Amino acid sequence: MRTGLIAKKLGMTRIFNDAGHHVPVTVLELDGCQVVAQRTMEKDGYTAVQLGVGSRKAKNVSKAMRGHFAKAEVEPKAKVAEFRVAEDALIEVGAELTADHFVPGQRVDVVGTSKGKGFAGAMKRHNFGGLRASHGVSISHRSHGSTGQCQDPGRVFKGKKMAGHLGDVRTTVQSLEIVETRVEDGLILVKGGIPGSKEGWVLISDAAKKPRPENAPMPAAFRSPVKAEAAVEAAPAEEVTEAAPAAEGNEE
Repeated sequence: MRTGLIAKKLGMTRIFNDAGHHVPVTVLELDGCQVVAQRTMEKDGYTAVQLGVGSRKAKNVSKAMRGHFAKAEVEPKAKVAEFRVAEDALIEVGAELTADHFVPGQRVDVVGTSKGKGFAGAMKRHNFGGLRASHGVSISHRSHGSTGQCQDPGRVFKGKKMAGHLGDVRTTVQSLEIVETRVEDGLILVKGGIPGSKEGWVLISDAAKKPRPENAPMPAAFRSPVKAEAAVEAAPAEEVTEAAPAAEGNEE
């Protein structure tokens, strides 16, 4: 079991396959998806990786989370989520996951928050047929009709399908197909629709009901983090190289 990804839904478009047929796809963007923390069996009782994606101003992040991101040496993230993984699938903190983590043709499960529709009637919310258009029905053509029985049991059962709030809930769509990945642009193209609005965050993981392809990278496709010590050592050398021609000009 390996980690999934956090991506931003950009919207839908279509691409053409080799046969010339158009395929509707949802475009997902990886906006700096990095490993923020590890969860180990010895310390936490389970194994998982915590990912962060996007960016947020430090002033808009709580003090506790600022310290959490500083410990991982990553910028404050807009979205954080955990993925359970096997012990041999842990990834070092600071590593950035790339779009080729999934391969074309692979099946994935996508979790998102569906669009909120507000208060909806029974026909829209539960696909009820409504009442008859004539023969005594007046005004209440789109009502849900009877909600219970007579004196026994004399109440409405809990969970009865009625009008109410529609949408804005966590929704999972299983076994969607990866059509294409564009590593340079950080884009993943998934066939079909995905729950949620544009600019919303979704979680992508290997399909639970389909086998993982053999060519899928294990434990993940990622770029190793750039160590701060290496960056500090490289900086003075560049400054000396740039300053050298100016010094020679002054001597002349």
